[in-house]
Amino acid sequence: MAKTNAESARLKEHYSKNKNWMQWGPYLSERQWSTVREDYSEDGNAWGYFPHEQARSRVYRWGEDGLAGLSDEKCRLCFGVALWNGNDDIIKERLFGLTGPEGNHGEDVKELYYYLDCTPTHSYMKHLYKYPQAKFPYDKLIEENGKRSKKDLEYELVDTGVFKNNAYFDVYTEYAKADTDDILVRISIHNRGQEWAPITVLPTLWFRNLWSFGLGEKPDIKLIADKQHYAVLEAQSEDFESPYYLYYEHPEQTLFTENETNKEAIYGHANESPFVKDAINDAVVQNDFKIFRKKTNGTKCSPLYQYEIPSGGKVEIRLRLSAEEFTANPLKEGFENIFSARIKEANSFYKQFQPKNHPAEPELVNIQRQAFAGMLWTKQYYNIDVTTWLKGEHEVDLPARQKGSTRNKKWKTLSNEDIISMPDKWEYPWYAAWDLAFHCVPLAMLDANFAKHQLILFLRERYMAPNGQIPAYEWSFSDVNPPVHAWACMKVYKMEKEKEGKGDVDFLKRVFQKLLINFTWWVNSKDRNNNNVFEGGFLGLDNIGPFDRSSNIPGGGFLEQADGTSWMALYCLNMLDMALEIAQVDPTFEDVATKFLEHFVYIAESLNKIGEDWTGSWDEEEGFFYDILALPSDEFIPIKIRSLVGLTSFFATLLIEEERLDKVPNFKKKMIWFKNFRMKHGLYAVMEEFKEDDNVLLSLLPRERLIKMLHALLDEKEFFSPHGIRSLSKKHEKPYVFSIEGKEFSITYEPGESTTHMYGGNSNWRGPVWMPVNYILIDALRIMDSYYGKSLQVNCPTDSNNKMNLGEVATTISRALISLFEKDKKGHRPVNGALKLYQNDPDFQDLILFYEYFHGDNGRGLGASHQTGWTGVIAQLIDHCGWSKNAKP
Repeated sequence: MAKTNAESARLKEHYSKNKNWMQWGPYLSERQWSTVREDYSEDGNAWGYFPHEQARSRVYRWGEDGLAGLSDEKCRLCFGVALWNGNDDIIKERLFGLTGPEGNHGEDVKELYYYLDCTPTHSYMKHLYKYPQAKFPYDKLIEENGKRSKKDLEYELVDTGVFKNNAYFDVYTEYAKADTDDILVRISIHNRGQEWAPITVLPTLWFRNLWSFGLGEKPDIKLIADKQHYAVLEAQSEDFESPYYLYYEHPEQTLFTENETNKEAIYGHANESPFVKDAINDAVVQNDFKIFRKKTNGTKCSPLYQYEIPSGGKVEIRLRLSAEEFTANPLKEGFENIFSARIKEANSFYKQFQPKNHPAEPELVNIQRQAFAGMLWTKQYYNIDVTTWLKGEHEVDLPARQKGSTRNKKWKTLSNEDIISMPDKWEYPWYAAWDLAFHCVPLAMLDANFAKHQLILFLRERYMAPNGQIPAYEWSFSDVNPPVHAWACMKVYKMEKEKEGKGDVDFLKRVFQKLLINFTWWVNSKDRNNNNVFEGGFLGLDNIGPFDRSSNIPGGGFLEQADGTSWMALYCLNMLDMALEIAQVDPTFEDVATKFLEHFVYIAESLNKIGEDWTGSWDEEEGFFYDILALPSDEFIPIKIRSLVGLTSFFATLLIEEERLDKVPNFKKKMIWFKNFRMKHGLYAVMEEFKEDDNVLLSLLPRERLIKMLHALLDEKEFFSPHGIRSLSKKHEKPYVFSIEGKEFSITYEPGESTTHMYGGNSNWRGPVWMPVNYILIDALRIMDSYYGKSLQVNCPTDSNNKMNLGEVATTISRALISLFEKDKKGHRPVNGALKLYQNDPDFQDLILFYEYFHGDNGRGLGASHQTGWTGVIAQLIDHCGWSKNAKP
């Protein structure tokens, strides 16, 4: 049983519904502009319809965004930090980046910011933003990246020279909760440069604009007190039972405006009032505040602080957002004590993840803590109602916008409004179904209830389609992601059971029924020939093939996918595992467990071609699984690309322990009958080395084929890199080329950024290391090891004489992944590549970015730079094997 500390007590208090500790959190998006939700264009060009340059002037419909911000759980009242360095043409209210068409490798945030700390109830949060003192190079970033090809590196903010001589500010934003609706704010600005430098700071409080869409009365923020040492704003809305108050130290002035679209700037229409969304921006940049002199209320408000900070100096601003009316100064009395207490409690909470039998390694503590912080900071308020969106809803005081594209028109039942774990809050400020499954692993370490809630959420009627399909992501809800939801449910269940000593069977029962509907959708939709060989399209692996696997299949055929089949085999085993666990206390689930056992056997038989009705994915000579291109002429052509497509065959692995089997006698009896029946008729039994009174291993890989696959997996000339398993074999440094109907297709090993335009060119499964699939592989190897133990050993790497069992192999891969973020002997982290600023500067050295994927040869971080989401599983790998990194695997 986990030891109780103050943060754990808050979690318990929250989930017992005594106090809503998560009423406020980091739920504010970092990019609402250019999202599908805000796109009402006819052509579905979300990037072009609502660009960054309009974001400061134009009201959003479905959310808000800001810098280092927070909001209530319905995103009605928002708080964020705005900055101005005296040189920029606009104040810094939100993060900037390139749209998909602007980036040579797709969309890309061009800012430096870090999530440093966060607790599960958000009782303490810490964020760092690095703000250049020179003019922010917006145009230069767009122009230079526009010149670069897919073969060139991305042009990053550090490449522009704006951080030369450390001429930047470190802006730390910290939050500490005194109570559920009493939040202390501390903003610290450090001048890292060599000269004095000016900075304007505008902590901003605003209401999300719902009134312009006919959704309630207009709220109000007004100045109600200007005392000797502080001032007070009152934020009042019909959405809140009582007002909220913002207490803040005396500024130069307090600026009020309205969160209303600047119609003149956006549509060329006259404004009814000068007090529009970007009025504060214009006043600060133009140093003209005349119109604000008598304005004492609005729906957006910014106290304005101006400083000249010496080299190495810092300033601090204190604020407090609270439902409580204070009589004494709330920025003095106990302010520091509350921050100190919350930081101490955060440290105590996270200490539970450190080893108890030897001192924790500070380097790993730092990596894990920042990974956890990223997971929690990227919780986001997400709202879309597809039916409303498709109608082309518009602001009531403007001419109707275009009706909108037909994107997602089949998803009229989808209506989401929840706090959801995002891949990241800028590049992917929307959920992705299979990403979320992996997010739930590190989240379960911190807050198993939240992880379970996330998994349940996507099975609800407001998310899942009536036919059982789970929405993929907002760009195309109908795309198909790997079916890993059941895997995540069992993973979270087992993690909580191990920690608490008791499993939440009610949770399993709740998800099982809905997963059964989704499983049926897969079987009915993606098994074209009813032969237990599945398709699915790109399955989240984007450009892993020589052509788009979701459409335009060469020769007019279709693709029998080794990975689609393997993922479905995994799904079968997850459902079997779940049914057996429920059956330990509810025998009525034994029958459905038998159903999934039999279905898995049929899939395993089909994939391995241990039958005579189709060509099969296994190549005995080459010892690998391949996709099969099925042509209309009934010709079957193996696509002999050695990639993660074949490696997914490792994933479907389940150990059924004898102890569990003994508690489900009807299932055990049927399993024995089924195995004997198949052996009697010369059919593939699947159950490896079956013994009636022993554990049973279910795997897609018979032992001899497993050994052959391990040979490829652990070959440094193929998949085994110093920093994890590559997505494509290095054998394809020599391109793989094949022709169909006179058209040539090819694929080449690309360890870094993609050089193709497939899927926008911002994804690459042709060589790099991807954390989630490495994680699920490690999970499977450990399961296999629990069955084989020392009876199965292989050379790791393949061309060495270093014998390891599969558990040791799993640990070796885990440590390779952890090494991405660790300092090497020179003090450099592989993830930072050759960036000297990141590697050598003391104010950067201990900051970690958790990228989307990693260079297949040197480990450099690639893709989205803040996708802690599925890369956050590194926290669990550290917990499982990282602390004793110097020991033998």
